[in-house]
Amino acid sequence: MSAGAETRVAILDYGMGNLRSVEKALERAGATPVRTRDHDEIRAADGAVLPGVGAFPKAMRAVRELELDVLIGELLSSARPILGICLGMQLLFEASSENEGAWGLGLLGGRVERLPAAGLKVPHIGWNEVRWTRHTPLTEGLPETSPFYFVHSFAPVAVGDDDVLGTSSYGEPFVCAVEREPVYGVQFHPEKSSAHGLQLLRNFTGICAAVATTG
Repeated sequence: MSAGAETRVAILDYGMGNLRSVEKALERAGATPVRTRDHDEIRAADGAVLPGVGAFPKAMRAVRELELDVLIGELLSSARPILGICLGMQLLFEASSENEGAWGLGLLGGRVERLPAAGLKVPHIGWNEVRWTRHTPLTEGLPETSPFYFVHSFAPVAVGDDDVLGTSSYGEPFVCAVEREPVYGVQFHPEKSSAHGLQLLRNFTGICAAVATTG
């Protein structure tokens, strides 16, 4: 799967994300990233990244106020991929219990709950092993068990088995990667995860490029 700098990936800017580091990582992965909340720029992209740092309810308010939920639906209706990163992955699910609770985008079945962590310190911060449950284009070139960098206090639960792409463990196992093509999500930060993170972003760029070519 090949990708070039002509592959445009919209980084959805709703005011809650580590946008510059994601942008730089996508550039290294061979994409042309565009940080934007402009609807026309998003429609013109070959795919999108939904980043996120902070609390779920505040993030969903911002996404809806900017009508990015509508734009995400438009992208998916034309099979253009979206990758949720960290909080952005959590927003893909139906709801979260964080703070006052909130409804999510509902693109995947399941809800987001605080890590049980079995007495360990929360938030979970640092490198942890991710075990892939299956091989897909997003995991191309990655070892069956790969280290990635995490910063989070919540994770999705009650996720359909067919949607689970990767798991990790922090006191107890938790889902940390999901895929229901063209929806992808990772709880860890690929932009902070060295060579393996760059490979995953390169794979996502290739997925976007392939869809653009066939579309």
